[in-house]
Amino acid sequence: MIDFSKDTVFKLTPCKPKDIAPTVQPIIIPGEEIISSFKAMRDFVVFTNKRLIAVNVQGMTGRKKDFTSLPYNRIQAFSIETAGTFDLDAELDLWFSGLGNVRLEFRGSDIRAIGQLIATHTL
Repeated sequence: MIDFSKDTVFKLTPCKPKDIAPTVQPIIIPGEEIISSFKAMRDFVVFTNKRLIAVNVQGMTGRKKDFTSLPYNRIQAFSIETAGTFDLDAELDLWFSGLGNVRLEFRGSDIRAIGQLIATHTL
């Protein structure tokens, strides 16, 4: 499982869902659709219409992967912080029942759209 006790889990940039779809497709359930995806160096995050999936690629070869599923219905609160003039990173904080705080940092992303996505599925 990803260590969510760190201040920041990923620094993410947008990527095409079709590029990561083959990796997460085996754990997608019927009726679930990938909405957007964001990638770090090797790790990535996928937002579906039901949950957030964080994928931690492990080992030298990257064949071993940890999939962490964070259902939207477990989100108790969330916060977005937009990028500024000098601080170009935007942040998303999510508070999950039974897990605690998860923070994701985004570069070059519309954090407001991500906030709307979370709000749509939690409110």
